[in-house]
Amino acid sequence: MDGKDERREGRFDEAKGNVKEAVGDATGNELESQGKKDRAKGKAEQAVGTTKEAADKAKDAARDAVETAKDKLD
Repeated sequence: MDGKDERREGRFDEAKGNVKEAVGDATGNELESQGKKDRAKGKAEQAVGTTKEAADKAKDAARDAVETAKDKLD
């Protein structure tokens, strides 16, 4: 799964958590705690996605720098 997919899944889980938390708060049942867990999971997935995207950009920049250095040596 790439970074964008991770972030999208994270936003979905966070939204699902918000709904569960609100319903659980209104009804006084365990959905509130489940919602908090889903929300935390969603935030973590988004962070993983952002990190993956940053790593991919850094890898591409390093590859470009190596290619530029090779071209200058030729």
